[in-house]
Amino acid sequence: MKHLISKEGFEKLKAEWEKLKYDERPKMINQVQAAAAEGDRSENAAYTYGRMRVREIDRRLRELDRILDGAQVVSTAAPDDGSIRFGATIKLLDKKTHREKIYRIVGEKEIDPLQGNISMKSPIGESLMGKKEGDEVKVVAPRGTILYQITKVTYEG
Repeated sequence: MKHLISKEGFEKLKAEWEKLKYDERPKMINQVQAAAAEGDRSENAAYTYGRMRVREIDRRLRELDRILDGAQVVSTAAPDDGSIRFGATIKLLDKKTHREKIYRIVGEKEIDPLQGNISMKSPIGESLMGKKEGDEVKVVAPRGTILYQITKVTYEG
């Protein structure tokens, strides 16, 4: 099944795969082999930790393989009509608290709420899709309905 991802998100995951595959995994394999050469493996913490870490790396590599193989890289260029689409960075003003929030619409494998990266399928993402700068949007969230004014929409690509 294909999933949408930005070029930046794809490159970030690809870089993580390469670091794990060509840097971290070989280092851990060498450490495990060195620890195994020391003798009794049953009480060798370095050996036990190394084997666990290699399994974690292998698990993450398999997960990244699935993500990258199923990725559909989507253009994050601005649409002609100025509407909010995949890849948009949106500055919002909370009409009640007058606080600003900044979000970027990304694919499901790139979500990072602490960095402001949200899915277009999230409550905020769904409310924003297709809207334009200057529009007001109501977001039904677990803590209640929030009214936002869209103050700026930009695209990186």
